[in-house]
Amino acid sequence: MSFASLRAWCALSILLFATAVHAADDPQQAAPTSSEELYLQALQSIAEGRRTDATAELRRAIEQSPNHAGAWLELALTHCALGNSDEAERLFAVIEMRFNPSPALLELIAQTREQGCSRWDRFSSTVVMASRGYDQNVNQGARTNRYVVDAPDGQVEYELSGDFLPRSDQYTQLSGETMREVTPNGLLGFAQYQLRHNDSLHQYNTSSLFAGLEAPYRWGRWRVRATGTLGLVTLGGQLYQRQGQLQARVVPPLRLPTGMQLNVVGAITYNTFPSLTNFDSTTQELRGHLSWRRGDHTVNAAFGVQNDHALAQRPGGDRKGTYLNLLVRRHMGHGINTELGYSRQTWDSSRVYSPDVIEVVRDQTTQVLRGSVSYAINRQHALVLEARVVRNRENISIFQYNNKQLQLSWQWQLP
Repeated sequence: MSFASLRAWCALSILLFATAVHAADDPQQAAPTSSEELYLQALQSIAEGRRTDATAELRRAIEQSPNHAGAWLELALTHCALGNSDEAERLFAVIEMRFNPSPALLELIAQTREQGCSRWDRFSSTVVMASRGYDQNVNQGARTNRYVVDAPDGQVEYELSGDFLPRSDQYTQLSGETMREVTPNGLLGFAQYQLRHNDSLHQYNTSSLFAGLEAPYRWGRWRVRATGTLGLVTLGGQLYQRQGQLQARVVPPLRLPTGMQLNVVGAITYNTFPSLTNFDSTTQELRGHLSWRRGDHTVNAAFGVQNDHALAQRPGGDRKGTYLNLLVRRHMGHGINTELGYSRQTWDSSRVYSPDVIEVVRDQTTQVLRGSVSYAINRQHALVLEARVVRNRENISIFQYNNKQLQLSWQWQLP
């Protein structure tokens, strides 16, 4: 890792550490002391999958308020979910004798006993998607077939061969994602894969596999999710890219309007390209995510800044970029959901792209407009129709391209 990359990573680590220290030192953000505060924090821990933390918080709540019936019940249910059947049964017996529970609570306890607490109830989820689509520009071919360069004797015009012009094709794609709890305190393991096979342009077939771990943490009222990911990408059956990423998502304890949430994400990504020379890089990124939900509507907005440091003599050298993403979702009823998204990515290089050949400092803007409609056949199966339009504009004309894609997918949510 270069000095510049190490410095950026250290800055990110210091920022996250300072956030944690501030959360611990600020009297307003200190750990809750009342039984009700502990109980509410335990409920939040359960929602985040941190059951081990939740049991400790519930015990502290009961120590302070021995007659807190809600804490007793949640502690019993949490022990049951962890597979601690003897402790869960002891707590259920205490609840029945001490609190005279309502018929509804007695029924809940009876159902829990009937289902049993013999093993840890791990969270797991798997989604598989099979797709058929059309891609107007599989190879990201240039908008123009001509390129003009300045030579000592004047301008020279070159004509691009057909391999560098847009080529369309239909494709079949299989993708999926699975995640599963690794520990009772919310550590998740996940894997994502995608296989795309073009009908004719097999040299552009792609596949990818990413796997990693995600762990939730809490400092006072600050919530953090730390993620580590490793990935591989192939192109035309050959290894094209290796990637490793560390990411931290921080949820600050801000008082926002109902239905709104703000996240701050810091990440560092290391990319290597075995089949390319001088293209390895390290990217640092800082993003803000704002989401708002009301009724059947959800709106998400994200903005970020990026620094992409070249680890060798990459054409154009280092790059700085910005990222904007807007997404609107709406539930239409009768199993129909719609999405409309827009993203804008910019990159500004630090040096000319290729001295004596392309004497231009590259300036790139890529915009993507995406829309989809999904229909839920039942709780496990859905059909998804998605359209995508891409506009890549640059000050180097041979890198400019347009693209349109249309894809129909069948989605299967495994139990």
